[in-house]
Amino acid sequence: MKKLILLLPALLLFIPQALSAQDPTGSPPQPSERHEFVISNFKTESGVILPQARVVYGTYGHLNASKDNVVLLPSHYLADFHGYEWLSGPGHALDTSKLYLVATELFGNGHSSSPSNTPEPFHGPRFPVMTIRDNVEAVHRLLTEELKITHVRAIIGFSMGAQQAFQWAVSYPDFADRVVATCGTAKTYPHGFVRLEGQIAALTADAAFKDGDYTAPPTKGIEAFAVVWTGWLFSQEWWRRELWREAEKPGTTFEQVLHNFRTNFIPGADANDLILQMRTWEKHDVGATPGFGGDVEKALRSIKVPLLYMPGETDLYFPVGDARYEAAFIPQVSLVPIPSLWGHTAGAGGSPADEKFLNEKIGQFLSAGK
Repeated sequence: MKKLILLLPALLLFIPQALSAQDPTGSPPQPSERHEFVISNFKTESGVILPQARVVYGTYGHLNASKDNVVLLPSHYLADFHGYEWLSGPGHALDTSKLYLVATELFGNGHSSSPSNTPEPFHGPRFPVMTIRDNVEAVHRLLTEELKITHVRAIIGFSMGAQQAFQWAVSYPDFADRVVATCGTAKTYPHGFVRLEGQIAALTADAAFKDGDYTAPPTKGIEAFAVVWTGWLFSQEWWRRELWREAEKPGTTFEQVLHNFRTNFIPGADANDLILQMRTWEKHDVGATPGFGGDVEKALRSIKVPLLYMPGETDLYFPVGDARYEAAFIPQVSLVPIPSLWGHTAGAGGSPADEKFLNEKIGQFLSAGK
């Protein structure tokens, strides 16, 4: 069970690690370096000014002299910068002997500025709701001010990382040569909003939550949240076929699987951080970008660069139908659904077959742009 649980903070957490979707070369993950970028007096889209906004990021490979070998990898829900190692290194789409990868962490993940690590007056429930555009703006400053990078070869994102990839394509249409979005849409539609509200309601129903000013973790609420989240994470057929057995020791029961999802879903996660990133998810809408008047279709039509759009065929978070709707408005789109029973997790290489499919398709797409 530990293997399956390990996937969640990197899927959530990092499914290929959990399932041993191994590097075909047998090589270990590529070395990475952790960094922090601090922005003073960062004005959020809501108008709140954070005295210090911290963006944690990791880098892989080496920046060349002309600074034209950069790929940006924005993180997904509560993940850290290691969340794209299924796509990078020897035998994968992103060759770190040639490319310089910058993997950024979302506000609210517990490392970058978050409810849990920001002092008063913005600690806990008083931390401002951040938008995807807030995250994109902060990372744009990181790239241009700290790293002196003004253009990247590609922006590749999974889930909330895909939300950021779409926002980059709209807010900074000339910044990247190509964009890849896996299992994530350009807007959170009402069905997704309702799902997220259900998860927030499950978490906050715990009396120990105390409107976010808890003195001890609201464990029952986090466990309720975890069960609701788990119900959406994989496809119905994944559960019927008991595909979780592929990651488990012989003899593991369904009851043990469910118990471990309930009690060890995202080890050590802070409740306010969990909620903050769900609020960020809810508010995502490229149509709300200044200049588009709330029109998501107009915003999608403005995307200038080739975009590889890879929804999961069984993703319950971002249904393939929403992707087909959006793709109709993107001028240079390649819509390539992921044929997988692994639900939302397919977009992060949920199974060995998913990892292989993604690396092949993304590698081909990036090579076509050379």
